[in-house]
Order: sequence, then structure tokens, then C-alpha cells
Amino acid sequence: MKTFALTVAAAMLALPAFAQSTSTTEKTGVNSVLGVAPSTQDFVTEAATSDMFEIESSKLALERSDDATKAFAKQMVADHEKTTADLKGLVTSGKVKATLPTAMTDKQQSTLNDLKALQGNDFTKQYHSDQVDAHKDAVDLFKRYSEGGDQADLKAWAAATLPTLQHHLDMANGLNK
Repeated sequence: MKTFALTVAAAMLALPAFAQSTSTTEKTGVNSVLGVAPSTQDFVTEAATSDMFEIESSKLALERSDDATKAFAKQMVADHEKTTADLKGLVTSGKVKATLPTAMTDKQQSTLNDLKALQGNDFTKQYHSDQVDAHKDAVDLFKRYSEGGDQADLKAWAAATLPTLQHHLDMANGLNK
């Protein structure tokens, strides 16, 4: 029994190091569950593709939703275009060693395609839900990197951006009331 407990303890100590070392764990949510900071490349990829999704889905909402949702969507486009520019600036200046993605993830593209197929109230409900989910993920991602990331300039940017993302999440949650 003692050997089993020691084996489990050793595995639990090794798991965070393993989780941080492989991008698959970021995509599957293992890092999030463990509270482990993503690698710099994973953070840059996740942050950039999240911005892409939030901008594109919000542009659809500007065409298809009610006035309250359009006001939210307008702010999402403006704010996420700013974070996209900020992140690009950090990477292109050489302050952050990472590669920017050129497209959303397959999952984000699929979610966007599903949203494009909807109209009216069905669209608005799904857009609200997608924005809550996207911002929960973004808040978690930015919090973990700001607390444990390995590049100082990017950590500082993540920490400075986090309150805005939390505000977006609060606003997205408020859309359903």
C-alpha cells in the first residue's frame, strides 16, 4: 500500500511538468485542470486564435442580432482587434519568441460555421453562449500565463489584459438576462 501511495504521489508531481511540456495538454484542457501555465507558443496561439474567433463571430452578430447584442459585439470587435495588434507587436518586435497563427483552430472554425448557419433568436442565443465559453477560456488562459508564464513582457501583457477579458465575460453573462 505504501508503494502504491508513493507511486501515485510521484506521478502527481511529474504530471504538471509533463503537462507544460506538450501542447496537446493545452488543447485538451489538461493544463487548465491542473492550473499549469501554458508554454509561450501555446499561449500566443490560443490568445491569437481566440481573438480571431471573437472578432469574426462578433462581426456576424453586428449583422444578425438585437441592439444589446450588437453593442456588445461592436465592443468585442474593437477590443479584440486591439489585443490582436498588441500581441502581434510583442511578437514582431522580438520581445516574445513565438509564431503567430494564421487561422483559427478547426474547432473554432467549426463553431463559427455552425453560427453562420443560424438566424434570428437561434443565432443570438448561440452567439451569447459561444461568447461566454470563449471568454471563460480566455480568462483562464490569461490568468495562468500571467501567473506562471516564462516570458516577462508577455506575462505583463497577459496580466494587464486580464481585467478586460473578465469584464467581457461579465458582459457576455449579462446578455442572457
